[in-house]
Amino acid sequence: MCRMAAYLGPEIQLEQFLLEPRFNMIEQARHPQETCYTTVNADGFGIGWYTNEGSPAVYLNPQPIWSDCNLRHLGHALSADLWLANVRSATDMLPTSVSNTQPFWDDELLFMHNGFIRDFETTLRPILHRYIDPEIQAEVRGNTDSEFLFALLRHVLHQNEDLSIDGGIAAMFELLGEYIGETPAMLNLIVCDGEAFYAARHAINDVCPSLYYTTDDDTFPNAQLIASERLTESEYWQALPEHSILILDPEQPPELFDL
Repeated sequence: MCRMAAYLGPEIQLEQFLLEPRFNMIEQARHPQETCYTTVNADGFGIGWYTNEGSPAVYLNPQPIWSDCNLRHLGHALSADLWLANVRSATDMLPTSVSNTQPFWDDELLFMHNGFIRDFETTLRPILHRYIDPEIQAEVRGNTDSEFLFALLRHVLHQNEDLSIDGGIAAMFELLGEYIGETPAMLNLIVCDGEAFYAARHAINDVCPSLYYTTDDDTFPNAQLIASERLTESEYWQALPEHSILILDPEQPPELFDL
């Protein structure tokens, strides 16, 4: 299972978010503490942020995060007020490649998924091929369940342009419940539109993976963070309730909704 994290707050260097915390993303790749099915996340990593023009940007590497000799230099050179990061443990039959490395993106959104859908290629994927707009399917670069979830979310939002992102996530989960029947699916998500984070802790026919957030960590003053596992030893990290959606917005207090 993957580990993911996100930061929203005052501008900081990438290394302050990705590399310096006690339980940073290299540590969570090598020694994750709360995964359900894996013991290491060595199948690639990715970083997401937004440019000064407001467009999503990513750095992707299908190798283990600890093997990237460029990361220290990038960590010191890049600064932003919004960061996402993912370290991957590949699901069986879904190969390691740049195309399968998260975060995924379109013209507006960045998307990460932690979990899996059992037997995705024979259970859900054929249904999604029939359901999702061909224009959106054409932009799918890889073959993971995670990227097809992103495509399904984009389809739902495209079908109803008045739907909020959190509403789109809830609608997507409702569709998945209809599609997969008794199939186990672990469905933790972090979605970003460049201004706010929308995080979900959810599962169908399985346990919910871990997911935490904080708005009071002294390591990150005046910032809001989400992570599969706590990045620091601060006591102010809180677990998202199971089957819930969290909205983190710099202009608003955190909002939690039951699914």
